[in-house]
Amino acid sequence: MDKFITAKDAVEKIQDGMTIMVGGFLAVGTPISLIDALVEKGVKDLTLICNDTAYPNIGVGKLISNRMVKKLIVSHIGTNEDTINQMNAGELDVEFSPQGTLAERVRAGGAGLGGVLTPTGLGTVVGEGKDIVVVDGKEYLLEKPLKADVALIGANICDEVGNLVYKGTSQNFNPLMATAANVVIVEPQEIVKTGAIEHENVKTPGIFVDYIIKK
Repeated sequence: MDKFITAKDAVEKIQDGMTIMVGGFLAVGTPISLIDALVEKGVKDLTLICNDTAYPNIGVGKLISNRMVKKLIVSHIGTNEDTINQMNAGELDVEFSPQGTLAERVRAGGAGLGGVLTPTGLGTVVGEGKDIVVVDGKEYLLEKPLKADVALIGANICDEVGNLVYKGTSQNFNPLMATAANVVIVEPQEIVKTGAIEHENVKTPGIFVDYIIKK
């Protein structure tokens, strides 16, 4: 199966009201061309799951600045004043999740688990309204799994069947999110022949990848 597609055609698979995951950390490891194509398309009312919203008009921050997001599930927003202003104005529903918990919720979604138990957030606003489970006399919050309609992934190297390599911090959230969405679209910096990647360097097997952006 030929997985290659243009960014413009790829974002046609994203419709108003969908839930999307976007990998990366402060735009490092974020699929920039896909974000730009999504902004150009102009979808709205998205639920966005990401580690952070980068900066105004940078990376996923462009989705916020263009008011395309209705709900945000995120670890922090402190670097993007547009996110802060929209949240404070009641224009953006923000659900905060501690970074490690957010990663585990995405992992649980990809692994088909019913959730994860963590003490992080007990007794704080993070724990409000959530179930508490007692294990061996110790209390834990039940954090439910996260899944998405579409995951937009940034990778350094991709082969022709979608096996992915991430370098350094660019792998933040990308490998997890590639397992937790119905449709996975990857934007690689470099495409190589199948077999050119050493097996032990593959972080995301091609079976998880539906489409590859070829520039």
